[in-house]
Amino acid sequence: MAHGPATLADGWVKYASRWLFTTNHKDIGTLYLWFSFAMFILGGSFAMIIRAELFQPGMQLIKPEFFNQMTTMHGLVMVFGAIMPAFVGLANWLIPMMIGAPDMALPRMNNLSFWILPFAFAILVATLFMEGGGPNFGWTFYAPLSTTYAPDTVNYFIFGVHIMGASSIMGSINIIATVMNMRAPGMTYMKMPMFVWTWLITAFLLVAVMPVLAGAVTMMLMDINFGTSFFDAAGGGDPVLFQHIFWFFGHPEVYIIILPAFGVVSQIIPTFSRKPLFGYSSMVYATASIAFMSFIVWAHHMFTVGMPIAGELYFMYATMLIAVPTGVKVFNWITTMYKGSLTFETPMLFSIAFVILFTFGGFTGLMLSIAAADIQYHDTYFVVAHFHYVMVAGAVFSGTAAVYYWLPKWCGKMYDETMGKVQFWIAFIGFNITFMPQHFLGLAGMPRRYADYGLQFADWNMVSSIGAFMYGAAQILFLFNVVRTITHGKPVDKPEVWEGAEGLEWTVPTPAPYHTFEKPPQVK
Repeated sequence: MAHGPATLADGWVKYASRWLFTTNHKDIGTLYLWFSFAMFILGGSFAMIIRAELFQPGMQLIKPEFFNQMTTMHGLVMVFGAIMPAFVGLANWLIPMMIGAPDMALPRMNNLSFWILPFAFAILVATLFMEGGGPNFGWTFYAPLSTTYAPDTVNYFIFGVHIMGASSIMGSINIIATVMNMRAPGMTYMKMPMFVWTWLITAFLLVAVMPVLAGAVTMMLMDINFGTSFFDAAGGGDPVLFQHIFWFFGHPEVYIIILPAFGVVSQIIPTFSRKPLFGYSSMVYATASIAFMSFIVWAHHMFTVGMPIAGELYFMYATMLIAVPTGVKVFNWITTMYKGSLTFETPMLFSIAFVILFTFGGFTGLMLSIAAADIQYHDTYFVVAHFHYVMVAGAVFSGTAAVYYWLPKWCGKMYDETMGKVQFWIAFIGFNITFMPQHFLGLAGMPRRYADYGLQFADWNMVSSIGAFMYGAAQILFLFNVVRTITHGKPVDKPEVWEGAEGLEWTVPTPAPYHTFEKPPQVK
């Protein structure tokens, strides 16, 4: 029978309505993951513009105003558009399967929480094409720069942030409701996989702090349009108040980004070590204590505002204290690998890189926690290097590991292992060439968010830019590997037999080549 235009149109309508109205947690997880990757490429392209401009001193490619818009949009798109939705996508896919639930607790709200996101970021990115240009005040949007001196498009930015926050809150409520009400019989809290635990705690953090961000941008909206003076000193307000509100949201936010990453590597390392996770209950308590402490350290971002010495000392010691539960987690991952039968498949390589680089980022964070030293480091490239070691080597490396680890389970096909390893090494080397020199630049005094710089910073900036383009190329290879797996990958419907360490053979259960849970595969 011939396919007429009507039949073709019906097919398209059916296809579109399947994705638009889906309430299936796997479909919604897939939507989140593809959307986050699109945002990752977009945010990465903004970073490429930044690094291309900083390749040499002087102004080569763009105007300083556009450079400021790029730094702002890069941060906003990466944090709120790429990393957070990627982990929500993983949560949607994996949590119901890990706790034995048929779906998420609130499937229609799940659909809504995704579909408002593309509109939020369309509004945000559209500001770049409007008169006056996009937001140019940095991703932390400090007042009065974002209120008194901002372009007219700041109202669109505020609206976009509100929508994005609503999406996060809906997703979090859904995860909390699912984990608390839909666990299979016998699945007690202390038997849940670590990924479920980290996301449950993250969801509570999100519900607690997203309204704080909403409050901050609402006060901005009032200051800009309705004559209030929350952050305007001339009207009796205080610009430092904005920083307190923003960082009371912003510091738990960085843990919202990293906790699901901890969950991912806590699943992957035991699998390829052929051992259960060492110290499971201490991992749960460490995660909870990190979440609690994330609320009481916010002003370590503000050591230069002139707070009382007692305040500086408190925030310094509290920040140092948060390194303890983080250290517990790193110790447990290393001990899990100790004397295990390790194999180094792509997800394991990314996870080991995560542990090494995240720990390095933690050490530079400890340096920044020292109030007297931070006054020197503040707003230099040292800070940029520190948080990229935590955010990129932390969140992005673990997200990549998660995709390689669970992709065969999602699509029933195996990715190209060699291509995965090549991508890992290009990403790992490119990442370190990009961000290691930025520590030196920062310690030498190069300030962040400047489109131009002195000649003494030229060499390391050139090295950093070369590394950035290497790292960017690795992401294109990653995309190619994922698409090729879905379209032409080798099916994994039969149990695969691996040659393990010391010649042992491991039989891995169907349908995926990697087991999702904590038990190691059985030796033949």
